[in-house]
Amino acid sequence: MIELKNINKYYGGAKGLHVLRHVTLRIESGEFCAITGASGSGKSTLMNILGCLDMPDGGVYRLDGKNITAMSEKSRAAIRNRDIGFIFQSFNLIPALTAEENVMLPLMYRRMKQSARRELAQKALGAVGMSHRTGHKPYELSGGQQQRVAIARAIAAKPPVILADEPTGSLDRSSGEAVLEALLRLNETGRTVILVTHDQSIAKAARREIKISDGAVAE
Repeated sequence: MIELKNINKYYGGAKGLHVLRHVTLRIESGEFCAITGASGSGKSTLMNILGCLDMPDGGVYRLDGKNITAMSEKSRAAIRNRDIGFIFQSFNLIPALTAEENVMLPLMYRRMKQSARRELAQKALGAVGMSHRTGHKPYELSGGQQQRVAIARAIAAKPPVILADEPTGSLDRSSGEAVLEALLRLNETGRTVILVTHDQSIAKAARREIKISDGAVAE
């Protein structure tokens, strides 16, 4: 599913900060991987490259056989919309929208009819145990419930890859465990799940841990 070959990333040009150093990595379809490492080790930069949000300064990134590093920004945007679901620590829900409307929002870019968007949103919310909260706005939900809505938004369009950046970082232990359980269930349906975490208990629940140290893979 994912193949990185000799990926390098600099901030401030080739003589600046060398953030990722010759990263070579392969992640198979259907894996559940945790990316771990100290703060500043390059985890988030790697996640941004995997999500087509940033480009490497050298090397090749292939996603499902497609050479992402050779694509135009327009093509990468299409990949982000179709093949990758994003989950963020801060939820990134729109306060004025209900849970259902938040989940429906990214589907608008697919030019679906409203009825089709609503059906997919309801199924996704049901998959994370939020069917009873579809009409509630974010401020009416707990942190764990908001994150489950964010997961529903990420999976509604059925992308093959889910990227989660510290998805439990702002949650209490109980809510974090519920979110992890939801991600494990998604992985069991065949989706590739990759998450960045500082929490070793979360990392141990993954099928594989990818350790980043000083910008390099230290598996």
